[in-house]
Amino acid sequence: MKKSIITLIYLYFIIFTVFPQDVSLIEESVVLPTYTVAPPEKNPIFFRGEAFQGASRHYYPLKMNDQYTSERIEKTWKMVVLENDYIELAIAPEIGGKLYYAKDKTNDYHFIYKNNVVRPSNIGMTGAWVSGGIEWCVLHHHRASTFLPVDYTTTENEDGSKTIWVGEYEPRHGMRWTIGVTVFPDKSYFKAEGRIYNASPFTHSFLYWANVATHTNEDYQTIFPPSAQIVTFHSKTDFSTWPVSTSKNFAGSDFSDGVDISWWKNTKESNSFFVHELQDDFMGGYDHGKNSGTVHIANHNIVRGAKLWQWGSGSRGQATEAGLTEEDGPYVEIMVGAYSDNQPDYSWIRPYEVKKWEQYWYPAKGIQGFKNANLNGAVNLEEKPDNAVFIGYYSTQSIENAKVILKNKNLVIYEKSISISPDKPFTETIKLNTNFKLTELYTSITDEATKELLVDYRPAILEPVDKLPEPWKGYKSPEELQTVEEVYLTGKRVEQFYAPRYNEMDWYMEALKRDPGDIRTNTAVGNHYLKNGDYIKARSYFSKAIERLTKDYTRPSTCEALYLQGLTLKSLGLYDEAIDILYRATWDYAYHSAAYFQLSQIAAMRGEFEKALSQINESLSTNSRNNKAVTLKTSILRKMKKYEQAIKMVETLNESDPLDFRLQNEYYLILKESGNHKEAEEILASLNREMRDFDENYLDLAVGYLNDGLLHEACEVLFRFKGNNPIFDYYLGYIADKNNQKESTLDYFKIAAEKTVDYIFPHRLETIEVLKTALKYNPADGKAHYYIGNILYEKQPEFAIENWQKAVEKNPDLAVAFRNLGWGYYRHYGDVAKAISYYERAIDLTKKEAI
Repeated sequence: MKKSIITLIYLYFIIFTVFPQDVSLIEESVVLPTYTVAPPEKNPIFFRGEAFQGASRHYYPLKMNDQYTSERIEKTWKMVVLENDYIELAIAPEIGGKLYYAKDKTNDYHFIYKNNVVRPSNIGMTGAWVSGGIEWCVLHHHRASTFLPVDYTTTENEDGSKTIWVGEYEPRHGMRWTIGVTVFPDKSYFKAEGRIYNASPFTHSFLYWANVATHTNEDYQTIFPPSAQIVTFHSKTDFSTWPVSTSKNFAGSDFSDGVDISWWKNTKESNSFFVHELQDDFMGGYDHGKNSGTVHIANHNIVRGAKLWQWGSGSRGQATEAGLTEEDGPYVEIMVGAYSDNQPDYSWIRPYEVKKWEQYWYPAKGIQGFKNANLNGAVNLEEKPDNAVFIGYYSTQSIENAKVILKNKNLVIYEKSISISPDKPFTETIKLNTNFKLTELYTSITDEATKELLVDYRPAILEPVDKLPEPWKGYKSPEELQTVEEVYLTGKRVEQFYAPRYNEMDWYMEALKRDPGDIRTNTAVGNHYLKNGDYIKARSYFSKAIERLTKDYTRPSTCEALYLQGLTLKSLGLYDEAIDILYRATWDYAYHSAAYFQLSQIAAMRGEFEKALSQINESLSTNSRNNKAVTLKTSILRKMKKYEQAIKMVETLNESDPLDFRLQNEYYLILKESGNHKEAEEILASLNREMRDFDENYLDLAVGYLNDGLLHEACEVLFRFKGNNPIFDYYLGYIADKNNQKESTLDYFKIAAEKTVDYIFPHRLETIEVLKTALKYNPADGKAHYYIGNILYEKQPEFAIENWQKAVEKNPDLAVAFRNLGWGYYRHYGDVAKAISYYERAIDLTKKEAI
């Protein structure tokens, strides 16, 4: 009997200490009190010159969801829950894919704020937004879809970890983002792996911040690294010392008496504090009352941003927070940004480029704060009364044989062998026999089994801040700037930061006035018109740039203008000319991959698959992360019946981006065409579930195939959609026309023209050619003109207004087109009288319905 007990104990030790503990992943339905949001605005909202978080508030083609019913209901939400022995977290795919909470299971402390009620408020870019958890602010702050469902899937990894992936296609710029949240078997941290993919052929700018909420109270302190001595406000318009501020006016707050702003209780009004020039890989916060906190770890060279934002502990802030929850109390946002250190601080992303980063969060407890942290754990070192020193260590994993030391100068004055784990931190208060300076102390913890240094800390000697950086003063007018370069760069910054009350073209036109042949400015202006679908104007500016670039028979070192001219010619259907200039663009490494991708598309459209394969291989040689290139190659191999090679391409990308629907669709087609019908149907069923019958998912997939000249594949995708979106019928008619099916073409276009325009906001430039084709077959279709106007209003407003006028001529009962004319004549032309007449006509048609 005794031997059996010993055996059981031994087996328990082997199972629970040697082998990693399991990670649980479950999908469950959670009922939460919910304050309901009214149905979204059914009519388009165009740019009104508004700012949002310092950037232009462009809504279209997004839907406004800023109205509420004031009804409180019990609503069931889908939650995907990950947990191990130490932590538990949940992702809410129906609420923007946010991480809804994270809990330290060892003490039941929510180290990421949990809101037990869904109570939206108009804080998001299009309206509804809920507090708590981690919001993924991708491409723009408070991502527009922050309260909308997103795509998601889950994966199990070879090391026993499990991952929840969330992501979506962003319609305004044709980019995709993906976040993978992973929990590991024997660690108390979780990882968030971010990926932004510019799926468009254009350069864009983007912002990324993780908006991390934590519970706060009188005992809560935000912890920036000790090296952080200066903080700044949005747009770097104010600077202050940290943690003690003496600023008389920091973004409206008076700290002139000397205020430790790291403590929540000391900042009465709402405010933002960004670390200026982050030097370390950690930050977080700590509740000294609960002796628990939150630690964030990331490479500070990539994750450059560290920020504290709070509503403020005063009455105004608390009144605001009371409207965001019921009983869960106030919170602070200890935010972190990749490729950014401020808001708005947009970074550039090139055509088909991927930006990636990793972040980690874990709870810390029992150590009274922390002065240094890494992925192994956190350390605190503090001077105490009576010549004593406190040291505390938190470990993110179990270490059976660790050694803690404390040195005074180079002399070891304390040493102890310990065991440590996430549920058992180590602390000690040590009374020193000799005098000491805190900056001469050093402490570390080492894993004796591996001799690995886990984490250490030596207080730094910091020079006092004698002068704060100069605040940014704003944009100088074109006339104030001395050189063409300054004028151009200011315009570029306006473009980069989406400055809401400025137009970069004012600076670009001034630069060209001074130097009509300036290469960079002509390229920038051409790019402006190219993105706006005005290909004739774009071509003229690129030609001017290329003329100077290639003067005296010069082979240019920078081929951006040639690449963009190639895109322009391709968009105009001048394929032979496009091929010639795109090949010239491939000579520049910066545009080698993007230009070869465009060439491969043209070859694929022509059915020249051998050539297309050679070109796509060249493209992938300098950018293997381009999903579109990988999936185009997969399609080409499938078309050539090279199924084994095609499957390898699928496997290559699936690990890094399991939410790429083109990849999964290719897998389905490969199986189907190679005779594996049963498995193919299983893949298709899974794909349709993940695409969640969301129209933009199907349109994005179908248009991608169309752009590659794969009409049959595009048609098949469009047929799978079960909704009632007329844009699908327009595309089906367009494909039928390409296939010379004239009768079917007209039928599709007539069906499209009969469907409602409510909630239908087309945005792709490719759709304009589709709608023009529809008008050739069905000239009486005013709705086609209406949609063209919607696509182009913020790009070519005069042309858009002309199309809306044609829309009401052909469909005189189309109230929203009259309303759009009112919008255009008021906001673009400034013709109030004419605008009123169109608005009155719209109201008359809708019988006083809000429009």
